[in-house]
Amino acid sequence: MTITKSLTTLPDHTQLPCEDGTFVKNFQEHPQSILLTDSIRPVLNQIHPDGQYCIGQDSGIYWRMTDPPQKGAEAPDWFYVANVPPTLNGKLRRSYVLWQELIRPKIIIEFVSGDGSEERDKTAWKGKFWIYETVI
Repeated sequence: MTITKSLTTLPDHTQLPCEDGTFVKNFQEHPQSILLTDSIRPVLNQIHPDGQYCIGQDSGIYWRMTDPPQKGAEAPDWFYVANVPPTLNGKLRRSYVLWQELIRPKIIIEFVSGDGSEERDKTAWKGKFWIYETVI
């Protein structure tokens, strides 16, 4: 897909949807994300004494322009991005927009639901694993 618009006219995190109305599929996702964040934050604070990193939990990572916009995003259960501010223009992040940030997440975690086939899907351009490994 070729993007012909300039980066200044592409939507940012405040203009893109931050939820899709689907339910979390695993009751343990939220507590697991909190435990992971609380465990790793002291290390990240040492690595980034300037606080320039962000952690996303069930937040969209927009990786391509689509209509509707949500089709161009994946929402991992947990992810970490180094060397980016935790807020943008004084606002909490609603999502992470690759065409705006240009820095890819270093860690992406999916907590498996059911048999894990959705999380392991390697189908080009639509499977979660393929998108995380190849694009994001």
